[in-house]
Amino acid sequence: MKYPVKVLFLDTVMDRGGAEAMTMNYLRHIDRSRVSFDFLVHKDYKAEYEDEITALGGVIYRICPPYPQYFFRYTREITALFREHPEYRILHSNMMENALPAYLAAEKCGVPIRICHAHIAAGSGTAVKSAVKSVYRRLMKPHITHRFACGRDAASYVFGSTDNVVLMKNAIESEKYRFSPAVRQEVRAELRLDGKFVVGHVGRFFPQKNHSFLVDIFAEIAKRAPDAVLLLVGGGELDDALMNRIKEKVNTLRLSDRVIFTGVRSDVERMLQAFDVFVLPSLYEGLPVVMIEAQAAGLPCVMSDRVTDECDITGHVTALSLENSAGNWADVILGLREAFVRKDVHDRIVSAGYDIVQNARWLENFYIEALQKYDTRSE
Repeated sequence: MKYPVKVLFLDTVMDRGGAEAMTMNYLRHIDRSRVSFDFLVHKDYKAEYEDEITALGGVIYRICPPYPQYFFRYTREITALFREHPEYRILHSNMMENALPAYLAAEKCGVPIRICHAHIAAGSGTAVKSAVKSVYRRLMKPHITHRFACGRDAASYVFGSTDNVVLMKNAIESEKYRFSPAVRQEVRAELRLDGKFVVGHVGRFFPQKNHSFLVDIFAEIAKRAPDAVLLLVGGGELDDALMNRIKEKVNTLRLSDRVIFTGVRSDVERMLQAFDVFVLPSLYEGLPVVMIEAQAAGLPCVMSDRVTDECDITGHVTALSLENSAGNWADVILGLREAFVRKDVHDRIVSAGYDIVQNARWLENFYIEALQKYDTRSE
């Protein structure tokens, strides 16, 4: 076998999202003399992680998006890429069913290992889009060789069951996130949060994150806690349309002096130190990396019951229904203010199997062993 084993990752865009953060964690920690990652993306702008990918030796390719209307064009372009680069023997797609034409082209071009990686546990969009995705999920099954998922719910949604699914941990650099009173004091001073009760959220401004309801929750908190602040870490789409609507709502509720929009941050681990509680009222998720990060920082977490309970590692996670009122959510969050004592829980994160160092070794071995099995059968 020739080393390094070349893996081509498929993603929409390498911005600071959950699946992308997970992939970057693995890229930073794999032994790049054994396994190397390159990337195929489908947006025509330079995304947040691209400079780092290049610095770590990765190559970035761009072709048109795999939308149904571009199906044949996309198939031609990705087929040409595989033929020009026969060194790619593993395709690892974070795009799930949307990558159907990529799986077909990879199989046609002799790429032996074709991985579909499930990251979400529900769909979104119009009825037409949902129907197309459902068809794609059925059609892709004979053309993928391995099923990966971040958790049970994501596996069931994308593959129909958890049978023959590899659960790949959304592992993090646990040491970097561990609770530090000194860093907490430093960041809170930088952001002028001394003496504040900080309700925090990390996530892109996409509909699934449910920012509008989060603002409703904070409005209830603000009525009862004059020192409360909402810290929103994350960016939006290129036009920031949803972020701007959330900002308008904040202004309408006269909360603009109590809600901080940080935009995209490269130091999420520091931002988490400044929080007092982490809130994730998502409409759906797979197993969100940010829930692991928030717990690694020693935070109590309040999430919607549409997020899998698999992500509760520390026992400091409360799940609430989105049918509950914003006032009810506020009651629970404010109750944590007096009842919770923040501690260093690093050992729990490691023992639960979410440390990136051990998981990177596992992934390297998985790729290599999968190719060795294929080569043995082919002889």
